[in-house]
Amino acid sequence: MVRTALSVIAGATVVGFAALTALAPPPLPVESPFEQEIEAAQAAAGPDSVGQTFTVPGGAAGASVARDSYDAVSGLQNLSKGSTNRDWAVLVLYMAGFPTSESNITVMMRWMRQENGPDDWWLRNNPLNNGWGSGGGSGLGSYDTLVTAAANVGNALHGNPGYSAIVAGFSSSAPTGQIEAAIWASPWATSHYGNGSHWSQSPVPVYASPPGTWG
Repeated sequence: MVRTALSVIAGATVVGFAALTALAPPPLPVESPFEQEIEAAQAAAGPDSVGQTFTVPGGAAGASVARDSYDAVSGLQNLSKGSTNRDWAVLVLYMAGFPTSESNITVMMRWMRQENGPDDWWLRNNPLNNGWGSGGGSGLGSYDTLVTAAANVGNALHGNPGYSAIVAGFSSSAPTGQIEAAIWASPWATSHYGNGSHWSQSPVPVYASPPGTWG
């Protein structure tokens, strides 16, 4: 009887452990070296950092030179060496001054997929079919590099009042649904992505762009 009781207890323990394992959450996405670099730069700069100021003493009283934060410059240089659609999403967010949070990256990658598809997201070096600075008002223009394209996305979002809700969403790392709804309602696409009916929320596969596209 003792042996039977011990067997029952052991069996229950195994079943309980298996149940806990089955309920364990999936692993978190692995950050790329680019994301780790920019997070380190942002942490070092601090929330109120506006760069470094160097003052020249002596006869040049009052003369000062303001420079970008060294950490920010270093982060941008590393991010500009990216290769994948995820790297580009992080670069866009960074250059536009938005948090590189997982929710923001997710929305940006979904947006890129809706514009050019996942496996040719770098088409014309214009992943979001942005007309700002590309020579194509309909969004069919091109950029010399993907880095230039990333900078122009931020310029467009901040430069057009019609995108203010998108800017607010990315700035606060709002829930993905909130940012996506702002994109659909904005004038970015004349189709408005079918108010979401032409928008997939499935995971976006990661693809690298061809050599030379980043400059």
